[in-house]
Amino acid sequence: MSHSQRSDIFLLDADRTTWHDETLWFVRQKRDKAVYALPEFQDLRELASQIKNHTLSKLDFYLAQFEEAAKRNGVQVHWAADAAEHNSIVLGLIKKHGATRVVKSKSMLTEECHLNPHLIKNGIEVIDTDLGERIIQMREEAPSHVVLPAIHLKKEDVGDTFHIHLGTAKGNNDPQQLTEAARQHLREKFLAGEVAISGVNFAIAETGSVVVCTNEGNADLGVNLAKVHIACMGMEKLIPRLSDLSVFTRVLTRSATGQPVTTYTSHFTKPAPGKEMHIVIVDNGRTKQLGRPDFRASLKCIRCGACMNTCPVYRRSGGHSYDFTIPGPIGAILSPNIDMRKHASLPFASTLCGSCTDVCPVKIDIHTQLYKWRQVLAAEGEIPASKKWSMRLLSSVLSRPGMYGLGGKVARQGLRFLPHGLTHAKGYNPWAIARELPEPPKQSFREWYAQQQKNS
Repeated sequence: MSHSQRSDIFLLDADRTTWHDETLWFVRQKRDKAVYALPEFQDLRELASQIKNHTLSKLDFYLAQFEEAAKRNGVQVHWAADAAEHNSIVLGLIKKHGATRVVKSKSMLTEECHLNPHLIKNGIEVIDTDLGERIIQMREEAPSHVVLPAIHLKKEDVGDTFHIHLGTAKGNNDPQQLTEAARQHLREKFLAGEVAISGVNFAIAETGSVVVCTNEGNADLGVNLAKVHIACMGMEKLIPRLSDLSVFTRVLTRSATGQPVTTYTSHFTKPAPGKEMHIVIVDNGRTKQLGRPDFRASLKCIRCGACMNTCPVYRRSGGHSYDFTIPGPIGAILSPNIDMRKHASLPFASTLCGSCTDVCPVKIDIHTQLYKWRQVLAAEGEIPASKKWSMRLLSSVLSRPGMYGLGGKVARQGLRFLPHGLTHAKGYNPWAIARELPEPPKQSFREWYAQQQKNS
């Protein structure tokens, strides 16, 4: 299904859609308050953007530097060209240690690679320890947001899920009690975990360290209790120096949740005595995107989710309507790079209002890239025939002032005299399902302007 078809399903529940919209806008407002309280925020954005630009321009150098530093620290580094190789490496490491129980903190890369299903199919128990991720794992759903994976669910949904899977009282929707039930459930899993898998927010080339940012401390607990730590990272997560990190920690959480900093910002540099640490560096289309000049900047993304919180389309259509690991505006740029045909509708799921670009903490030109993807998709023939021919017709009209003026005159008269049931018919004018058309003006702007010129 296309994005619009999947969003139609989400829109069937009008109350949930409105609640989703308002909740994400509340997060956007928290972001604004946190940003306005920091006079130098725009300077930090520019600095973060330039650091990322520099890193991507010398990515081969910094990857080699990172690997060398990590190996000096006693860390084993693995390289994966795609999702299949990543999953194979991780499974191989788990089996090498004879482990069957894995605890995993939040990682969008492992979601991208569909690691969980692969491990479960091979007899490995995988427990997501981030609360939102654990909720959707129980429900067998994909995350709908990069920072707030269960934002599409209400507390009643969580209560029902915990009643089924954790045995909480039916109808218990109290957030504090549900969180405590999850804490007790996950504590057992932490203690039993043999291997801990984490994502990577930032990888520091200078030190060979990986940095993981969480608000729940679940990554720290999992890694420190398990004998083996596997950190999975996309190659774009690199920054050159430890001194660069403070720039990103100051913009990341302010942009994501309106906090000054994450509750836990943990550095993992070397394995503890008697333990192992592995880092799996993954390409999976990133070098391809790096080779596209128009879309290279999308690799600067630090997964804050700010573009989703502000996007009017995402807020009203839900994350699952994108059918991609990273939803929202940034996901609509990344997804065609992975599968152009499957995700051809996503760059069109935008008003191109530019709000996503305005809030991006690393200054990715998101709306410009969405517009450029539309051009690429059209040139590749990856848009529906109806859209292709309607755009050609519209182009023909807009390039002929006389035809455009005549069309406007006919439309104004039609709206004035045609019955409401016809002008607002669902099959003919879906735009008007939830909106009232404005009263048609008596004359066009061109006609008014010509009259003013004549009178003067």
